[in-house]
Amino acid sequence: MSTMKTTTDILNGRTRRPTHPGEILREDVLPALGITQGEFAKALGVSRRTVNEILNEKRPISVDVAFRLGKVLGNGHNFWLKMQLAVDVWDNLQKHEEDYQLLQTLPKTNAA
Repeated sequence: MSTMKTTTDILNGRTRRPTHPGEILREDVLPALGITQGEFAKALGVSRRTVNEILNEKRPISVDVAFRLGKVLGNGHNFWLKMQLAVDVWDNLQKHEEDYQLLQTLPKTNAA
């Protein structure tokens, strides 16, 4: 018998994709700061293309970018990593849920 949690358990009943961190940056952060993508990229020490792809939700927040965002925005890297993780979990469950449900938990052994 599989002990894997159901999708509903994992997503806490969520019925829509979590907000991508790029949307938060695009819709809230950059307008509040009153800066351009280029200025934001310079502050982060990354390319404008990287920022553009994140803002347009074509690139995930990497660990490196999360540390940069946390430092530049003053809210720490965990905030950005947790947001990205929620999106990644959702996307993977949507794509592979049936495969995951077919997996079986291996029995425990008495080996030390």
